[in-house]
Amino acid sequence: MSKMLVVAGLAVMAVLGPVTDASAFHPFDDMPDYRMPKRRVESAPKPRVDAKPVRPARQQQANWFFGDDEDEPEQAPQRSTRSAPAKNPPVLDGGGRPDIAAIAPPVVAFAGQAPGTIVIDTSGRALYYTLSATTAYKYPISVGRDGFTWTGTEKVTRVQSWPDWRPPAEMKERQANLPDLMTGGVRNPLGAKALYLGNSLYRIHGTNDVKSIGQAASSGCFRMMNGHVLHLAGIAGVGTTVKVMNRLPTNFAGNGQSRRG
Repeated sequence: MSKMLVVAGLAVMAVLGPVTDASAFHPFDDMPDYRMPKRRVESAPKPRVDAKPVRPARQQQANWFFGDDEDEPEQAPQRSTRSAPAKNPPVLDGGGRPDIAAIAPPVVAFAGQAPGTIVIDTSGRALYYTLSATTAYKYPISVGRDGFTWTGTEKVTRVQSWPDWRPPAEMKERQANLPDLMTGGVRNPLGAKALYLGNSLYRIHGTNDVKSIGQAASSGCFRMMNGHVLHLAGIAGVGTTVKVMNRLPTNFAGNGQSRRG
């Protein structure tokens, strides 16, 4: 029996060949892999980067300045939509009425008009008051801006110290914050004195905006420094002829040299 077992073992070894490595033979090598599949590791989602918040535009405060009775207040441009300014009360106080000294302008050579005539040169931003056949006072002024210039002849019909300001209806329709009346005073845009021209709304008047002198800034009125308008009103009364021209004719113009201060 034992011999038979040995012979059977030798027969098996002859068929399979010598076994030299235990790992070379494994009864499950051809079987499917029953190991648990590896768990899929997904990377965590990247955090969402939102766009930087847009900062609201800085609101610029409105800078109101009252012009003359035909001017609109100058308003700085608004960067964001805001509600309209609150309507002003019907009457605004124009402030105090200090004593202001009259200031005489230079005298220049000027010919072509009778003495005692006011001649306004809008292109030259100058007002002349003729003293004689050859001389005149020359005052720097502010004139109407584009679209509001005019020419013609009028007479001074009234002279008023510290005049009240009543914005016309069409101006109040454009600017809701304007009062019905602003009393005369240093804050009033008509200044210390006003010379009214005919039956029109135009005036020669002082101003509380000295920087506008020499500019085209009004809506047809002629602005002067308060000291100058007081000087002019002292020599040009009711009935004085006022001639408004775009440019002086050659025979009107002087040499521009000052005769006296």
